[in-house]
Amino acid sequence: MEKRIKTLYIVTIIAIIAFLGMQAYWLYGRYEFSLMEYERGLCERIMRCVEEYNDIRDNTSESKTDFSGNKRDDEVSVPTFSLSQQYGDTVKTTRTARIMTYRYSAHELLGLKPGTPLTDEQRKRVIDIVQGRTDNPVDSAVYDASGAKDENEAWIASKNVQLERKCQFTAEGIDSVLAKSGITAAISLAESDSTVWEVRQDYNPSLFRPSVSLTIPYSQLQGRTATIACRVNPFDVIPGMWLTLIITLLVSCLLIACLVLQFSTVLKLSRIDRLRNSFVTTMIHELKRPISTLKMCVSGLDNERMMTDKAVKTELLTETRNALDNLAAYFSKLRDITFNDVEQIPLNIRSVNLHELFDSVAAAIIRPSGKEVTITNDIKPDLLVSADASHLYNIMVNLVENAMKYSGQEVRISAGASEKDGFVKLKINDDGNGIPAADLKHIFRRFYRGKASAGDQPGMGLGLAYVKLLVDAHGGDIYVESSEGIGTCFTITLPQ
Repeated sequence: MEKRIKTLYIVTIIAIIAFLGMQAYWLYGRYEFSLMEYERGLCERIMRCVEEYNDIRDNTSESKTDFSGNKRDDEVSVPTFSLSQQYGDTVKTTRTARIMTYRYSAHELLGLKPGTPLTDEQRKRVIDIVQGRTDNPVDSAVYDASGAKDENEAWIASKNVQLERKCQFTAEGIDSVLAKSGITAAISLAESDSTVWEVRQDYNPSLFRPSVSLTIPYSQLQGRTATIACRVNPFDVIPGMWLTLIITLLVSCLLIACLVLQFSTVLKLSRIDRLRNSFVTTMIHELKRPISTLKMCVSGLDNERMMTDKAVKTELLTETRNALDNLAAYFSKLRDITFNDVEQIPLNIRSVNLHELFDSVAAAIIRPSGKEVTITNDIKPDLLVSADASHLYNIMVNLVENAMKYSGQEVRISAGASEKDGFVKLKINDDGNGIPAADLKHIFRRFYRGKASAGDQPGMGLGLAYVKLLVDAHGGDIYVESSEGIGTCFTITLPQ
């Protein structure tokens, strides 16, 4: 049985560890999924910030700089776009974007004196005037737009070139827009000979240092890209998993609790089985002595020669009566210990002389052979208490027998009592082995046997539980103080 329980214990631990491992693996997968969703949302926010920055660049006044980047407040640059398509023998389409810049003097068009500051309304009038004039371009640039998916993408790429000439894309500019949206990122700008059309997203789903990186072509035809790298705080991802974490935690705790309770039930059943076997063995041992005495006395009563001796006859009858009293007391103890409520225990309350009662206990106690036992009665001769004499007698017998049982070759037992405020306080002291501190809070439990009592000493662990039950039935209280190797003191308080 013990081997099976040990095997079950190991299997239960393995099952719990395996379950927790699977839960951790599943939660990590869920975390990765939530992280990817969060990173996709972050990428969308970054793209919106880039669009917002491009709008800011597009709204920059056109007369502030020309196509070369020099400030010219007296001139207006007007880019135009031409898009040509050439179809060869295959389905492939070849597109070419041509960007031409025309320059006009705003002051000449409006008939103003050079150097006169222009208002916003005057600038708009200048732009309206030059919209129809497309002669004499000052600059012309041709780009291969064959990589565009369609004409619209090529047209947007052409406009981005004009936007870049109008107001350059800067790391500081996009960083300020990102900061307004609460995004902290590392930004780097690059330029390559090849044309870049697609936005590239790179995810790093690390458990502790996740990050996302976007490579955005802000001027496709010029091969100019901006790389925006953002670190992701894992604690920003976890709030989106609260419901999953709570449900997982509850289910895990429930399943683990079920496993632990199942194993605990098995242990309890095993303990009950051991207690049952111990109870049967001890009961047989306890009943064997009075039954043997009765058998011997009955055999003597059947002997006519022994019956002719009056002294022998009296002794046999006394031993028979004592054996029957022991059996009755033993079965009364078993009966009382099975009561679930102390009020069920029948009490015959009367005035009892504690001194005389303890004297009878000391006289009736059988001293173990080979052990020197000294019992001292320090109770005042006239001290009375209202109690059931038989139950109080059993309480004292149990405490004195325990003091003798759990001691060395020599033990001194003393009883004392005092009266105060309507209560009688009875103390039974001994200088025996003492009770370990770990056992003190359990000694009044039924069937509990501490380390000191679980060795060679017979018993079922009912003695002190029986004492506690009888004290409670009287409306009293019991308290114990003990030190290993020094001794034990039981204090019983009973209402007067």
